[in-house]
Amino acid sequence: MAAHNELGKQGEEWAVEHLLQKGYSILHTNWTYQKAEVDILAQQGTTLAVIEVKTRTSAHFGDPQDFVTPKKIQLLVKAVSAYVEEHELDVEVRFDIIAITLPQAGKLKEKPSLEHLENAFYHF
Repeated sequence: MAAHNELGKQGEEWAVEHLLQKGYSILHTNWTYQKAEVDILAQQGTTLAVIEVKTRTSAHFGDPQDFVTPKKIQLLVKAVSAYVEEHELDVEVRFDIIAITLPQAGKLKEKPSLEHLENAFYHF
């Protein structure tokens, strides 16, 4: 597995751990619909949290959340609409970003900086 894929997988594991500690139920990880992949679908009460995880070795080129593009948002909205319909859910949908930055030159063993941005963007 390429180093960037390994970093992304590790970031998603940290994000799941964070969400579980906050009382979320993890419904799916890496759920796909057409060309979209949703990193984490989690539920907290009656809210479906759609979570995009961005992990970076440093913030030198910008914060991790800055790398969620309008195209990615469009794909997520389409995928989640299909997910809610397919599973016949009656929930409020919220789009979050979990931004993770490693402390030093990409050392995976050290504790990363994790920021959970709730309602990071809105669907129209």
